[in-house]
Amino acid sequence: MTAAIGTLRTGHVGLNVTALDRSLAFYREALGFEQLGEGKEDGRRFAFLGRDGELVLTLWQQADDRYAPRAAGLHHLALSAGSIEEVRAYEERLRGLGVDFAYEGVVAHREGAASGGIFFHDPDGTRLEISVPTGAEGAPAPAESAPTCGFF
Repeated sequence: MTAAIGTLRTGHVGLNVTALDRSLAFYREALGFEQLGEGKEDGRRFAFLGRDGELVLTLWQQADDRYAPRAAGLHHLALSAGSIEEVRAYEERLRGLGVDFAYEGVVAHREGAASGGIFFHDPDGTRLEISVPTGAEGAPAPAESAPTCGFF
């Protein structure tokens, strides 16, 4: 008898980085992740990051070059916030840290959408998003007919 197939959801995301210490600092300071564990073997460095003991992100120091937007693989990492005010608080924190933003301020996911957020890059150029499903009503949409998160 075959087991029932359930609904899948994302467990955690693994990102290749060029410099683990630099990326650890970014994800802890800028986004508030806790370090849950670390591997320090020469040539096999990695770190587990999360919230409240739950693994969200693993950083693997095994990349030779920065993120390549045109390469197959990860397009962007989207993180969900609890409110538009929380998104704006992250924006303020990130601006204070000199983070590179794709768009100015909160933008809608598409023209007229209630969902939206901020779009920025980590130290290796990986594209990141912090968004909410509602609260961005009236925010500008960078592209009229295409999803904002698809082309930054």
